Amino acid sequence: MSKLRAASEVAALVRDGAIVAVNSSSGLACPDAVLAALGERYRNEGAPRGLTTIHPIAAGDMFGTKGVDHLAQPGMISTIIGGSYPSGPSSAEPPLIWQMLGRNEIAAYNIPSGVLFDILREGASKRPGVLTKVGLETFVDPDNQGCAMNERARARPVVSKVQFAGEEWLFFPSIQPDVAIIRASTADERGNLTFEHEGAYLGAMELALAGHNSGGIVIAQVKRVAQAGTLRPHDVRVPGILVDYIVEVPDQLQTTATEYDPAISGELFRPLDTFSLPPFDVAKVIARRVAQELQPGWAVNIGFGISANVPRIFLEEGRHGDITWVIEQGAVGGIPLLDFKFGCSSNAEAFVASPHQFAYFQGGGFDASLLSFLQIDRHGSVNVSQLSARPHVTAGAGGFVDITSRARKIVFSGYFNAGAKFSIHDGRLSIDKEGKVAKIVDAVEHISFSGQRAIAQGQDVTYVTERCVLKLTPEGLMVTEIAPGIDLRKDVLERAETPLQVAPHLKQMDVSLFHPEKVGLHPVLDAA
Repeated sequence: MSKLRAASEVAALVRDGAIVAVNSSSGLACPDAVLAALGERYRNEGAPRGLTTIHPIAAGDMFGTKGVDHLAQPGMISTIIGGSYPSGPSSAEPPLIWQMLGRNEIAAYNIPSGVLFDILREGASKRPGVLTKVGLETFVDPDNQGCAMNERARARPVVSKVQFAGEEWLFFPSIQPDVAIIRASTADERGNLTFEHEGAYLGAMELALAGHNSGGIVIAQVKRVAQAGTLRPHDVRVPGILVDYIVEVPDQLQTTATEYDPAISGELFRPLDTFSLPPFDVAKVIARRVAQELQPGWAVNIGFGISANVPRIFLEEGRHGDITWVIEQGAVGGIPLLDFKFGCSSNAEAFVASPHQFAYFQGGGFDASLLSFLQIDRHGSVNVSQLSARPHVTAGAGGFVDITSRARKIVFSGYFNAGAKFSIHDGRLSIDKEGKVAKIVDAVEHISFSGQRAIAQGQDVTYVTERCVLKLTPEGLMVTEIAPGIDLRKDVLERAETPLQVAPHLKQMDVSLFHPEKVGLHPVLDAA
């Protein structure tokens, strides 16, 4: 019997109250046509109602892939559990799902992406749940928000703190989905799936296992269907025995705003001179200084923001290949892409499943992580996951908590405050207009990263801004370097809302960072 169905047919199979797990990363691998069909059915029939949806990484975005917003209709969703959420500029209308959770119409949770994959894996194996230290002393910890994003969620906790083998752990009960919706490039008639046009596998296999072993249904959206027996077994990433239904969507986008780019899927390696280089500006100065924190031979994770340009700093300096870049969507090596293609890499050495990548991160197997910040407090704690004034600007934590939980070295980067305007003249930084919103504060609004836990674990933490570099010490934040042209007291100490220490031998940031020419990149650690 054929597994091929129209999107409307599989949408009709989802029952009221079902737990629906979706494999996606913004527009990357998003099964958008199936989600659209579910939303259309609800508009026409008022069913299915009361769904719980699970998204280890965000389903959809604000730039053309609606994803979970297809389901953001009154009464359709009762609970949403996301590692991250659709996000975008503050000037745009918030996604519907953000509006619903803000009005407390649904219970909304933000569980770290890697932990959420773990929860589904444990459900597939019929184990009781996940014991982890990921999230201790952050917003994940039940002593803080316990992953809850609103009052309705706080009334139904999803995590508890337990003692096991003489240590303190967080415990998340496993989840067994009734429906798993995944996406691939090709399915054969038996449901075997290959991913040759995808930029990542994400957690397709894990979600399929969870849905199948829970007695649920597994729906695969694909670009094309092949004759049974014609796919090479080494290419099949999800076997047909786990897939119940196939939905063929020939025009599915590879990722947001990208119809198809063979370099994203590793089918073509781009010449290095085809990658754009960042223009000379203050953001590039910060990225260059971050690059100086790295040593050749390291495996380094990068996140969204200024740090996403660090691989291109290495490229410009003729040092491409010194660092192996690893991102949570699963790419290893190559050059991580920017903008709508963030989460993909060109010229990658390997694609691994996101749950495996997260196990690598959670165990501290890599050398360093380069991440952004919204706020830093007196303890060195960082907020990237919530700003109450502009909630949809942040996507939630995503894999940030998994990545930072045991990272040996972390370099956070960003502007010292929000809204400042700068210029650079003759290797000196000038503040033309001072920002009005402090980012170095007494207490962060949301603890995405705990500075106090980092000190206890011996993690090496650096914060790079345009006007200074800070280090986390047992006594708090210490200014260790100052940009040329910047006044320590007026431009740094008086612009922070919490006292900062100053290193006894305060250094000037490398003046070559502030000139448009190549810097001759040398790690600052070489001098150690």
